[in-house]
Amino acid sequence: MAGLGLAGTVALAAVAVCATSGCSTLGYYMHSVGGHLDLLRSARPVPDWLAENDTPAPLKERLALSQRIRDYAVAELKLPDNASYRRYGDVHRTAAVWNVVAAPQLSLTLKTWCFPVVGCVGYRGYFDRDRADAFAEDLRREGLEVSVYGVPAYSTLGALPGDFFSDPLLNTFIQYPEGELARLIFHELAHQIAYAKGDTEFNESFATAVERIGGQRWLNERAAPAVREEYERYDGRRRDFRALTRRYRERFEALYTSDVSDERKRAGKDELMVQLRADYEAMKAQRWGGFSGYDGWFSRANNAAFGVLAAYTELVPDFERLFERDGRDFLRFYADVKRLAALPTKAERRAALASPGG
Repeated sequence: MAGLGLAGTVALAAVAVCATSGCSTLGYYMHSVGGHLDLLRSARPVPDWLAENDTPAPLKERLALSQRIRDYAVAELKLPDNASYRRYGDVHRTAAVWNVVAAPQLSLTLKTWCFPVVGCVGYRGYFDRDRADAFAEDLRREGLEVSVYGVPAYSTLGALPGDFFSDPLLNTFIQYPEGELARLIFHELAHQIAYAKGDTEFNESFATAVERIGGQRWLNERAAPAVREEYERYDGRRRDFRALTRRYRERFEALYTSDVSDERKRAGKDELMVQLRADYEAMKAQRWGGFSGYDGWFSRANNAAFGVLAAYTELVPDFERLFERDGRDFLRFYADVKRLAALPTKAERRAALASPGG
């Protein structure tokens, strides 16, 4: 699964904690601050990369494309016009951060951790894979099911001042297919529009709605036919993946909330996992021509992996309906989302978002 969005924003919380309390005994915060600053130090303005003779031509092409996408985000999608994604850095690894998520053996509800600034979130982000794996082992010893996954980018919400602290383009995603690169940039910029503290599902679903709407517009208006065809195949597999996992997520949820004994639940869970993997293999053979890009996810699928999927998509249809009700006017849409984000509770946000009047 591609993990987009607020993954890793604990670095922002860490900056706040260290500024007010000091970091002498806060090892996790120190790791977060150091990792975030190292990432920022790797980045330089895109024009510098474009002007250098030793920048590989394929990278120059992608960086130039990224800036056209960035300009489009401002002009057409009314996303923030600032220094975010105007700099590029190579962190010499495959992910910006690695997220650790955990859930009980008979529940899809993610364990949460609470931090200043960002509130409570259902993950812990690490800039070092070994640290992430070590923390995951600690959670497994507690009897939790755990998933560790790499995240190509994360947002600091545009909250830190100055160009140096702006969110950069990274080697972890710069070579994405054109449509996916556009969607990622739109997604991350959307996080700067509105943020509901401690409500990951609201925040990620909003950003995913913006990326879908904006990404489709980019492809329709700016992309070559070959790019659109390539992306349709790419996104078609993702839609199939989401449909399959959503169907099974609902089945797992129904099992875990049923009145049967825990022993029956465990047996039913094992049966569902077997069926899930069989359905995936059939889909891969019948619809994808043997494409195996999701093999890793299905081989490691567990409650934690299912739990995190909902955060990115659960409320997307509601946000898309709100966009339509707002006459596809981005500024009006963003104003309504900010109003919803400011509501005091998750329940109030869900009720207002689902209501016919938004």
